[in-house]
Amino acid sequence: MNLKHCYDRTSLCGTSCLLLTMMMVLLLSRASNAADPYQPARDRLVETRIKTAGVTNIKVLDSMRRTPRHEFMPRSLWPRAYYDMALPIGEAQTISSPFIVASMTEALDPQPTDKVLEIGTGSGYQAAVLSPLVKDVYSIEIVRELGEKAAATLARLDYGNVSTRIGDGFLGWRDAAPFDKIIVTCSPESVPQPLVDQLAEGGTMIIPVGQRYQQTLFKLVKKDGQLIREALRPTLFVPMTGAAEDKRKVLPDPSNPVAVNGDFEVMPEGDEAKLLEFVPGWYYGRQVTQIEASDAPSGKQFARFQNETPGRNSHLLQGIAINGTEVSQLRLSGSVRTSEIRKGPTSDAMPSIAVTFYDSKRRDLGTYFLGPFRGTRGWREQSKLLRVPITTSEAILRVGLFGATGTADFDAVVLEKVER
Repeated sequence: MNLKHCYDRTSLCGTSCLLLTMMMVLLLSRASNAADPYQPARDRLVETRIKTAGVTNIKVLDSMRRTPRHEFMPRSLWPRAYYDMALPIGEAQTISSPFIVASMTEALDPQPTDKVLEIGTGSGYQAAVLSPLVKDVYSIEIVRELGEKAAATLARLDYGNVSTRIGDGFLGWRDAAPFDKIIVTCSPESVPQPLVDQLAEGGTMIIPVGQRYQQTLFKLVKKDGQLIREALRPTLFVPMTGAAEDKRKVLPDPSNPVAVNGDFEVMPEGDEAKLLEFVPGWYYGRQVTQIEASDAPSGKQFARFQNETPGRNSHLLQGIAINGTEVSQLRLSGSVRTSEIRKGPTSDAMPSIAVTFYDSKRRDLGTYFLGPFRGTRGWREQSKLLRVPITTSEAILRVGLFGATGTADFDAVVLEKVER
């Protein structure tokens, strides 16, 4: 049927054709969802977690909607594939959270003519998101098992412009250089010189740099052979191994785990002071500000979390090294004040202080909470003794509203070893 001809006839016929078109669209939509039952989940992820957190590039958002994240992780994790969280993929590696993938991709400013180098193929998900946005993607993975599996997944899903290689990302991909863009999905302590050399003049590199659990994501632009730095956000990525790890100078002490800036007295300085929701020592800040007040339980400042949309993130996270064979107990404590708290859409969407333990393969060993905190109450101190699983190698400390609405103030957050 020629729809244009139909619309050009009578209004009645135009109306009939419009109804017919709407029915066809509805049937196609249902067929699409039947073919890919995860499409609604991806749409919700983009609308409620990625766009609300600040990603605005339409092409990037569209790629996030179309990229089947579940295909890049173990089948046992498919029910959590479209949560905004990092998940283990084996070999002590993780697939980054969707927001971070979208945010890094947007910061890279991908163009259709770009040749992009990715360091750290991992699952292949970041390369898949980039694939429709650029001309070519070259991706390097140091862990052979992961690299081969990612290459097979990318080929099966027909990402034909993605080339993969097993090797040390610190050294880059010299015979394919120069690259218009470089994206690094693992963290060295400093920027590898070979990557600087392989970045084209005027090109952009997105890379997390810093200590193992204290990293900042940077946008680097090469101008006259030098790198112009712009801090984007605090973050936490798996370490860049190989030559980068051999060159690391500052190592965490897993026998004496402590929370950094738990009293929120340290303020951002320099370029980092320009970043919204940046609290030193913490990462992935959402809807949080440091408040100066005379009634702060510790020092002069505390962290305030505010949220008006049920389910929207409002939190801070911090990674901590812990050796479970040396640390058997921890004491978690903190002060909290709440105002008009209402539970979010899930049973655990309430203000709390939480610690999740992980083993060396980044498998979840359990989460322990201070809270949840409800209603409206003045400052009160909370404390709990935590037993550390013997296989623990690291932990994630979380503070915030976690999808609840209202206002929650936190201060004097302390995680300390308890001697046997």
